[in-house]
Amino acid sequence: MTRPPPLDGIRVLDLSRILAGPWCTQNLADLGADVIKIERPRVGDDTRAWGPPFLKDGDGQDTNESAYYLSANRNKRSVEADMATPEGAALIRELAAVSDILVENFKVGGLAKYGLDYQSLKDINPRLIYCSVTGFGQDGPFAQRPGYDFMIQGMGGLMSITGERDDLPGGGPQKAGVAVTDIVTGMYATVAVLAALQERHRSGLGQHLDIALLDSHVALLANQNSNYFNSGVAPTRAGNAHQNVVPYQVFAASDGHLIVATGNESQYRAYCRAIGVPELGDDPRFATNRLRVTNREELISLLTAIMLEGRRDDWIAKLEAVGVPCGPINNIAQAFAHPQAHARQLRRDMPHPAGGVAPVTASPLRFSDSPVVYRRAPPLLGEHTEEVLREVLGKPADAIAAFRSRTESGV
Repeated sequence: MTRPPPLDGIRVLDLSRILAGPWCTQNLADLGADVIKIERPRVGDDTRAWGPPFLKDGDGQDTNESAYYLSANRNKRSVEADMATPEGAALIRELAAVSDILVENFKVGGLAKYGLDYQSLKDINPRLIYCSVTGFGQDGPFAQRPGYDFMIQGMGGLMSITGERDDLPGGGPQKAGVAVTDIVTGMYATVAVLAALQERHRSGLGQHLDIALLDSHVALLANQNSNYFNSGVAPTRAGNAHQNVVPYQVFAASDGHLIVATGNESQYRAYCRAIGVPELGDDPRFATNRLRVTNREELISLLTAIMLEGRRDDWIAKLEAVGVPCGPINNIAQAFAHPQAHARQLRRDMPHPAGGVAPVTASPLRFSDSPVVYRRAPPLLGEHTEEVLREVLGKPADAIAAFRSRTESGV
C-alpha cells in the first residue's frame, strides 16, 4: 500500500525567485509539501521571462512560461501579492502564521520594512522554520552585496579548476555549463530545512536558517579544498583529467571520445589488459595510483596513442566486459534517449493549464512506499490566488474578489 509523500501536511511559504530558493522549494513540493509561491502581481518570478525557449500551448504556440521557469517550479501553487503594499504584506503574514516553513532570497534585512523578517514572523508563529538564501550570508563584510551564480563560481574558486590547462589550447577560466552554485545552494537549503523540521519535533520551535551561495559553493569543492589544505598549493585547471586519480579522464578514439575512470588498482590493470598492453599494469613507473599521478604525463602519453588506434564503441565494449568504468560523452538529447533514462522515466510530461504538456525532469528522490507525486505543472502567475485565500485562510468570496481586483489593478 502506497503511503502519502513524506512531507504531506507540511505547508511552505515560498518568497524566493530565480533558482537557488525555488530549487529548494521544488524539492519540498516534490516531497509532498504544499508550497505556496508568492509572486509580484503582473510580473511574477523573474525567470518567467528568461527565454526563449518558452512552453508551447495546445496549438503549438509560445506561451509566456519560459523553459527556465518550468525547471524549478512544479508542484507549487502561485499567489499574486504585492508585499510592498500594506494589504499584500498583511496577507503574507497571515499565510506565514499558518505555515511550517518560509524560504526567501531577498537582500539581507530587505524584508524587515514589510514586517516579513524572521524576528517579526517568529512573534506570530514560533514554530516557523525561516530559511534565508543569500549570496554571502547574514554577516561578514560582504553580507549586503548581491550574489549571482556566475560571480560566485569565479570568487569561490570553481573557475580556477574548471577548463583546459592554461598551457594547452583553449586553456583559461571556464564556468560550469549549468548554475551549479544555485543548484547546490538549493540542495543545502533543502537539507537544512528538513533537519530543522526534525529538530522541531523535539523542541516545538522553529529557527532561522542562514544559507549562502558562497558557503555552499566552497563546500562543493570537496576534495579540491582538501588538496589545498594538505599541500599548501592551490589546485589548478586539469581539463578532463582527475587531480588525484590516473587514468581518470577523456580519451580520443579514432571516431570520437570516451571517458575512462579507473578508480582502483584492479580496474587499472584490467584496463591495461583490455587495451592490449598488460605490461603497463605492472610497470614499476605506474604500479600504484601514487606513482601514476607522479608520472602522469609519461603514462597518459602512452595511453593516448593507444586509444587513438581504436573505435570509441569498440573500446567501450571491451572495457565494460572487464568491469572498467567507461562511457561516451552524450549531449542532453542523447542522455534522455538512453535506455536507462527511459527506464527511470527521467522526463515527465505534466498537463499544463495553458494547454499541451509541460515537460519536466524527474526528481532523483525515489521512495519505496511514499513516492514523489507529480501533481501540478509549474503554475501560471496567480493561478491559485483565490484557491489559497479560500482554502488556507478561509476568506469569504467578497473579500477574495476585492483583493484580486486591487491586485490586478495595481491599487
